[in-house]
Amino acid sequence: MAKKSFRKLSEREILALAIQLEEEDSRVYGDFAEGLRETYPATAKSFAEMEAEESRHRQRLIEMYRQRFGDHIPLIRRTDVKGFLERRPVWLVRPLGINVVRKQVEIMEAETLRFYQRAMEQTSDASTRQLLGDLAEVERQHFDFAETLKQEQAASGERAEEDRSSRRMFMLQVVQPGLAGLMDGSVSTLAPIFAAAFATHKSWDAFLVGLAASVGAGISMAFAEALSDDGSLTGRGRPIIRGSVTGLMTTAGGLGHTLPFLISSFHLAFVVAVFVVAVELAVISYVRHRYMDTPLLSSALQVIVGGLLVFAVGIWIGGQG
Repeated sequence: MAKKSFRKLSEREILALAIQLEEEDSRVYGDFAEGLRETYPATAKSFAEMEAEESRHRQRLIEMYRQRFGDHIPLIRRTDVKGFLERRPVWLVRPLGINVVRKQVEIMEAETLRFYQRAMEQTSDASTRQLLGDLAEVERQHFDFAETLKQEQAASGERAEEDRSSRRMFMLQVVQPGLAGLMDGSVSTLAPIFAAAFATHKSWDAFLVGLAASVGAGISMAFAEALSDDGSLTGRGRPIIRGSVTGLMTTAGGLGHTLPFLISSFHLAFVVAVFVVAVELAVISYVRHRYMDTPLLSSALQVIVGGLLVFAVGIWIGGQG
């Protein structure tokens, strides 16, 4: 479904979107407060206060909207506008980890702060600009609050000292698009490559199919990533860079188990390709664990099971030839 560019939003739509954002953030903070109440009561209390504060922000925005545009507020959500990150519903997980909460708050508040800053640039009404500026300052304070949550973590050596901002940018601009591409290239090309291999029992035919599938998937994923988000709100960087990273990693993921079929001996090529697939899935599992906070066992099971299913489908289809 097509999304609307932020630059094309009217002041009416900007205020309606701000109301929706404040309502969503308020509910998320309420879930954080509930999930942390037993283990971190002081932090939970802070989140309950933030929940109430976001609710007050929503009321101020509604009052401003009514003054300027009347009672009807159009439905426009973050998912309808380019530039917003898709939020993982970490607030639904129990027990709720303080480290996961801290990261989520950083992302939420950085994104909302950037939204208000951009919204001010597109608003001409003085009273509306003042309100948006006030809310931007509050969001900046919330972002700083996320840093203090580190003190709530257990002293277990879980997190090494690092540059928080740099790590987040690296994750958003390189790791996330690169991982998406690597997963797509490594998994989605398994079926056509091994189907061709088993249907023909010829290494060169399997190589040509794998090459076409890898390059084609890389081009498709590059355009999909570049067009999905202009980076203006999320700070994820230039679309062309993210698209290039995604496209190159997609192609690399497919070529990894395609190149072994340059070996003239079909059986040897097949064994080498299977080994490469195993390495690729292990690398994807580790990267998801390292940068996405996914438990290693859970990540490995998800990636390996998915890869094996696609692999099996390819062999089964190829065996019908």
